[in-house]
Amino acid sequence: MPEIQIVAEPRTEFGKGAARRARRGQKVPAVIYGHGTDPRHVTLPEHELMLALKSANVLLELDLGSSKELTLPKSVQRDPIRGTIEHVDLVVVKRGEKVVVEVVLRVTGQPIDGGVIDIVENTITIEAEATSIPSEIVVDLDKSVPGTQVHAGDLVLPAGTTLQIEADILVAHVLSPQVEVEVEVEAEVIDGVELGVEAPADETS
Repeated sequence: MPEIQIVAEPRTEFGKGAARRARRGQKVPAVIYGHGTDPRHVTLPEHELMLALKSANVLLELDLGSSKELTLPKSVQRDPIRGTIEHVDLVVVKRGEKVVVEVVLRVTGQPIDGGVIDIVENTITIEAEATSIPSEIVVDLDKSVPGTQVHAGDLVLPAGTTLQIEADILVAHVLSPQVEVEVEVEAEVIDGVELGVEAPADETS
């Protein structure tokens, strides 16, 4: 997992108005917390942060002027329409310590016999060293047959990484090909007009 250095500036103004002013200046409000320290409020450069967050579980080394902190994004708030970053929560991590994170599950390959891949879980929860978080976990279903199932316990994890969900959870499987069945409606033609056939009504005496 890459480490990206970003300059963090102390933030002394709070509230919606202050946040809007920061965003107008192309800065994103953020909070740093963890390891028993008091929350620290900072702003981060919007463009650099946006590029960094394109990588899941990216490590941000914040330059705070007098010190540096290695952090992991835990919560990112985005504008629902524009998609711009509005706020970020960052947790302090230490080199060598382990953290619990969600990692993307990527399924590759082409099944045989018309099988269709169904991905049940898009992410997997694992524990890994903060500086060795895998960018993704790959499942190869190439040449698999319909009925093939992959459970969490079947995943091949990098060394030093442990699964944090139940091993019997289904994460992906191969379905049988769907057969399209056409339903034909019986009809009769009277004087060139096609009419649907109706069941005869009950006769009453």
